[in-house]
Amino acid sequence: METLYKKVNKAALLLAVAAGAALQSCSGIESSQANTAVASQADADAATKVYVAPGKHDELYSFMSGGFSGQVSVYGIPSGRQLKVIPVFSQNPENGYGYTEESKAMLNTSFGFVPWDDLHHPKLSRTDGMTDGRWLFVNANNTPRVARLDLKTFETAEIMEIPNSAGNHCSPYPTNDNEYVIAGTRFSVPINVEGKYEDVNFSEYKDKFKGSISFVKVDKKTGDMDLDFQVLVPGFDYDLANGGKGPSSDWVFFTTYNTEQASTLKEIGASQNDKDFLAAINWKLAAKYAREGKTHEMPAYYYHNKLDEKTHIATSEIKKKVRILLPEECPGLMYLIPVPKSPHGIDVDPSGEFMIVSGKLASIIPVHSFSNMLKTIEKKDFIGDVGGIPILRYESVLAGEVKEPGLGPLHTEFDGKGNAYTSMFVSSEVVKWKLKDFKVVDRIPVYYSVGHLVIPGGDTKKPYGKYLIAMNKITKDRYLPTGPELAHSAQLIDISGEKMKLLLDFPTIGEPHYAQAIEAGKIAPNSVKFYSLEENSHPQATKKESDTRVERKGNQVHVYMTAIRSHLTPDNIEGVNVGDEVYFHVTNLEQDWDVPHGFAIMGNNNAELLIMPGATQTLKWVPQKAGIVPMYCTDFCSALHQEMQGYIKVSPKGVKTPVAFSTGGKKPAA
Repeated sequence: METLYKKVNKAALLLAVAAGAALQSCSGIESSQANTAVASQADADAATKVYVAPGKHDELYSFMSGGFSGQVSVYGIPSGRQLKVIPVFSQNPENGYGYTEESKAMLNTSFGFVPWDDLHHPKLSRTDGMTDGRWLFVNANNTPRVARLDLKTFETAEIMEIPNSAGNHCSPYPTNDNEYVIAGTRFSVPINVEGKYEDVNFSEYKDKFKGSISFVKVDKKTGDMDLDFQVLVPGFDYDLANGGKGPSSDWVFFTTYNTEQASTLKEIGASQNDKDFLAAINWKLAAKYAREGKTHEMPAYYYHNKLDEKTHIATSEIKKKVRILLPEECPGLMYLIPVPKSPHGIDVDPSGEFMIVSGKLASIIPVHSFSNMLKTIEKKDFIGDVGGIPILRYESVLAGEVKEPGLGPLHTEFDGKGNAYTSMFVSSEVVKWKLKDFKVVDRIPVYYSVGHLVIPGGDTKKPYGKYLIAMNKITKDRYLPTGPELAHSAQLIDISGEKMKLLLDFPTIGEPHYAQAIEAGKIAPNSVKFYSLEENSHPQATKKESDTRVERKGNQVHVYMTAIRSHLTPDNIEGVNVGDEVYFHVTNLEQDWDVPHGFAIMGNNNAELLIMPGATQTLKWVPQKAGIVPMYCTDFCSALHQEMQGYIKVSPKGVKTPVAFSTGGKKPAA
């Protein structure tokens, strides 16, 4: 029987439960509100750190590979604003690169005119182990080439084809004072030192296939490149490389895979060995051997294309020999160090002591010691050799291992404060660990499948350890959808404190395999604003309107044209026939910053021109139909830009209309 006491207590209990529930509910709302407030504050803090006010400049330049676009994209950091796209290995209709008569030669190769490539790795030039802001070197992975970009003009200045190479992935890596840019082959291929063709079968892979490491000499004053010599190396695949620093400055290190030397189904065939190798080459000793005449001269055939600074015309030179060094004939030149199988990145810490190798399939990150390497060599603590190249004992070179770092380590950068940061492709995260004890101290997720990382100067002896950029392969759900094809992305991470903090996402052009970043103050003060008209040495330049003219030479018609706000001279042309080759040599007479002019003509199956102030560019046009054809400036250059236009009268083939031209009604005699 329920008593009154019990009834009162039960009611009190129900009230208490109800009150508790109400309190819990209020507490939950407050907690949720508090979490929202914290998240909002974190977003506000991140926004503040990347905000660059209108009219203000970024702190850093970042140069990102455009991957299969064949271009380099330039971003301001921390804002992530895209500043420019620099065409290198691909034609660019935006400014006519690769289409104009002046720039076509830049894309010449021994395979003919190749207007596309797969650009992977930008590397800044350096002085005394620090980036110097003079040049950017990049590689073409598909048709092996190395290019040099001039950072005064942000233009491609030079492209050199690499012979005896297939898949120029392990490239380009400058030494600490721009002595050499080093490029390694990805695919090994049959190489005959006598330069003769051999009918080699896949079954002969182990005997006939070789890799090559190319040493491209760099003129310290002009930056001009020259292939000095190559080292023929065992027929492995060579993935990535990096040079030493400080005590290891004389050395360069390469990751290798497919040490099994499989020629097919490499996802299985190249994963049989428990370990592959880190190849260590003493590049100073190699250069000494080359100077001393230890090389073999080998027939070759490759292109070297250069842009003249005064004429802005590219020319090609064909080279027909290369010098070869054989490691088995050069003691002390090359050693092999075992590393977990299928390694990707090799990165040397700022002190030059530690070589970090990221094995994509490994559960640990091995950290090798340069001083241990030298001791192991001195003691001849070898476990075998490959073609006379000694293999060092893994345990003797090892300094330690980073345990449980994550899944799929790919690449490591450094902040100069004793920390290393490794990208984890499979687990989509960046892991921070200490160089002093190899302990993991922080990790942050990235979105998604991160490849390379960059810290400004992170591959030099003094990194600028404020930001880290993660370059990601997959971006689904990060941006508004754009159909099946999505942008790749970069993510900016604050590494100034103990904990990493994500600041910003921004989309990129092509696949950003790698990037370099540098303080803006090392580049911006030297940036060219316009070209001096007086110094323009282009043979078809027209430096004043009174010199403009149209000349016929057989079936070629040359139009010497000027552009200035807001007219083209001449803007009425006749005497052109169907099937003629018409060359418009257009000189921009402006002498002020940021006043380019464009030029296009209807029906041209080529591209437009974009001519910088003081420069001359040439567009080839072959008219297909008779009639009046309009032409115009494509860059909105002034309030009367729309009026900057003209006409060409095209006569049927065989009609002998005299050449005539004019601007503003004056018609000089033909």
